Amino acid sequence: MISKEMIQPMVEELFSGTDKFLIDIVIQPTNRIYIYFDCDTSITIGDCQEISHTIESNLNRDNEDYDLTVSSSGIDRPLKMLRQYQKNIGKELDVVTTDGKNITGNLVMVDENFLELEHPIKKHKKENKRNNTRLPLSEIKTAKVIVKFGK
Repeated sequence: MISKEMIQPMVEELFSGTDKFLIDIVIQPTNRIYIYFDCDTSITIGDCQEISHTIESNLNRDNEDYDLTVSSSGIDRPLKMLRQYQKNIGKELDVVTTDGKNITGNLVMVDENFLELEHPIKKHKKENKRNNTRLPLSEIKTAKVIVKFGK
């Protein structure tokens, strides 16, 4: 059976000395393998092809067949790692906490334990004040970058 433990060292060795980093490896019981990664700069199709080639050259399809998908973390996937949060400082996030609260705001700070969001508070129709909310990372269920098109 193909496992994360087989694939992870291959990917991490490939990323060594680069600004790319592994986010997740998902292996379904049907041997569908999904590798998600991110980068401090930008990701190209060539990056995905290089990872795919590395995996395919180290796994033998004659012994065990599999379906491999290599992808950037993507705008639809939640942030998982501190490095992803750091990369997205200044961007707007939609955060859901473990107790079900939803907060949308600009990420202004993050460290190993907390993140801080700046978000509007509407007390009156004409009055827009901003407030900062500090949240422990351990209390964040999901955090996604809000992507705005057409501006």
